Amino acid sequence: MKSNKIVLTLSLLVIAFAIYWGITQYSSGGDGLPPLHTVTADRGDVSQRTVAHGTLQPVQKVTVGSQVSGIVDEIFVDFNSRVRRGQVIARIDPSTFEAAASSAQAELEAAEAALNLATLQWKRVQELRENQFVSASEVDQVTATMHQAEAQLSVRRHALERARRELERCTITSPTDGIVISRMVDPGQTVAASLSAPVLFEIATDLSRMYIHANVSEADIGTVADGQKVRFRVDAHRDRQFDGEVIQVRNAPQVMDNVVHYETIIAVDNSEGLLKPGMTAEVNIITAEVSDALRVRNTALRARLPDSIRPADPDRGDRGGAGSNGRVYQLRNGEIVATPVETGLSDGLYTEILDGIAVGDTLVVGLSLRSAEDTGSRSLLRGSQAQY
Repeated sequence: MKSNKIVLTLSLLVIAFAIYWGITQYSSGGDGLPPLHTVTADRGDVSQRTVAHGTLQPVQKVTVGSQVSGIVDEIFVDFNSRVRRGQVIARIDPSTFEAAASSAQAELEAAEAALNLATLQWKRVQELRENQFVSASEVDQVTATMHQAEAQLSVRRHALERARRELERCTITSPTDGIVISRMVDPGQTVAASLSAPVLFEIATDLSRMYIHANVSEADIGTVADGQKVRFRVDAHRDRQFDGEVIQVRNAPQVMDNVVHYETIIAVDNSEGLLKPGMTAEVNIITAEVSDALRVRNTALRARLPDSIRPADPDRGDRGGAGSNGRVYQLRNGEIVATPVETGLSDGLYTEILDGIAVGDTLVVGLSLRSAEDTGSRSLLRGSQAQY
């Protein structure tokens, strides 16, 4: 352990001495400049983005359940099966409901017979009443009996209709066109619909178009609006960037780990079928974008140079405008010159330059640890355009 510390200390001393020697060696040369890292101002796109994460979901997902209890007798579809509206996708054992329907039919026939008998009795009593052979109370009694038989017949008709409806519900059909994305039952499984309808299938209507349900933090939601472009990636296709568009920013707050988020819905074209429901998406919402802008690497705006070669900072003055004032170190004819610039949009890697420099200008980022022999002559080092 002690030997390792000694080796580490000696290594640090050697590196420090090498850097010091390199700076002093180049400072004593003809041009006075050590090897430099430089970048070049160019033109390109600069975009400001809000980063969020979300999951891919179908545009419309229909849950198919059962209104009756029983044993699943047959299943006619599986995962990824394409179905049409009204297509039979499962059947529950109908034997119990067939028996109930037969019983209701028999009870209806009995009620019809009782009504026929009550009607005949009422007619006889009416004839007897005309000849004054029966009292008025007997007429009232048979009349009430006939009305009760009519009511009982109506009850039995409704009971038969209900039994037939439940028998029909043993056949499960698809309520829409789409693709089966989830099957939650197997043949022989018992489903119970006593309190709520059990879920048997989930059907996505159309997977060629999907939504991303992204959670945007409250700190960033102020810059997000409908119609903004979105670029996102999924783990299944890390080398591919997909496009989307914000179609809705929901106002209902969602608190997760004591952080407030707002659900943002992003429309996605999935005509290639590469995206699947439930995938996690890393979303970049383009809140501002400038095309073909004069830009520089952000490292050029944060350049730090030794006092021996750093020029005096420029007089910034009152530049005004939408951007903020900045400073870069230009390399001109073998000399470093501090130049004030007007900055605009920044995306974290590049910053838009509104005024101060031109395309092709060489900007100093910092010192290079490479020697002159490794990188060429000092004049080439001054004109190099090494990129970070």
